[in-house]
Amino acid sequence: MMVRFLRSGKWELIAMFVAASVVSFVLAAVTWSGLKNETPMTEVRLGAASVFLLVSVVFGYWAAQRIQRRIDTLHLSFKQAANGNYSVRITEFGHVSFNELYREFNALAEQMEEKMKWIQMVGEEQIMEGALSNEAAVLEERKRLARDLHDTVSQQLFAIHMCASSLPKLQQVDRERADSVMEQLVQMSNTAQKQMRNFIAQLRPMELEGQTLHEALNKWFPDYCRQNNLQGVLEWRLMGELSEAKEHQLFLIIQEAIANVVKHARASQCTLTLADTERQVVMSLQDDGEGFKVSEVKRGSYGLTTMQERAQKLGGKTEILSKPGSGTRVKVTIPTIWRGENRK
Repeated sequence: MMVRFLRSGKWELIAMFVAASVVSFVLAAVTWSGLKNETPMTEVRLGAASVFLLVSVVFGYWAAQRIQRRIDTLHLSFKQAANGNYSVRITEFGHVSFNELYREFNALAEQMEEKMKWIQMVGEEQIMEGALSNEAAVLEERKRLARDLHDTVSQQLFAIHMCASSLPKLQQVDRERADSVMEQLVQMSNTAQKQMRNFIAQLRPMELEGQTLHEALNKWFPDYCRQNNLQGVLEWRLMGELSEAKEHQLFLIIQEAIANVVKHARASQCTLTLADTERQVVMSLQDDGEGFKVSEVKRGSYGLTTMQERAQKLGGKTEILSKPGSGTRVKVTIPTIWRGENRK
């Protein structure tokens, strides 16, 4: 293909060069003949040479512009494809030297679009199949949590109740013993509170059940930030609807990202933004923490691997942008080439 392109382009350039030379020569000759009888020979020669050079420059500029426009068209199309717009196609303008290259690009873009559709389709189906196959495991986990609650928090509450019931009489009989029981009550209540928080944390991934992503985030994100002394701002700019699989993956990614902020960033505020373009969904989480050098983070650290894997299941990608003292930004982009809700 490239050989054919070079050959056709070579002959087109040769033709332009010949045409420019002929026109330049003819105009120079006309100038020569028009000036030779009335002007000194030196000026005649300079005039003819000037006309020859001027026409050559004009032809050269025109030829370069033609070629540059075609290259710019190709470059812009490649840039759009690199940014996820696989539906881009180049209209053939009748330029023989570039037509074959344009056709090859269009074929490549079409193949990439079909492959990305297939990747997203398979990824979404796997996510939903995995969710269905996990229902039994979820039920079993709920039974386990019920047993654990009975064996831990429930017993702690019962012990607290018994101690609290006996405390008034004990204060009348033995003041020192009553103070000791009071300390035990405080310790037991703290233990019960910690155990309950652990169980709630284990149940957090269920927040999305029965709700849209927007509804779940409106409830969960402010509560989570408040519990962890963060000033959180949620900016929802999504105009289109997302498939259930995309919402599920984005929610899990957001949970992982905000957990990393709490664990590592030492931030006081963060902003969660969800937006979409014609071709992709973008999730961004920006914090004002201490930041770090991304190049020095070990592979698999900072939760990046988990978030990357979740985004890659839908053909997307995860980026972490950070500098020491400048906070951290987690950016996730997922193409919207294939929408499960529109599948026939």
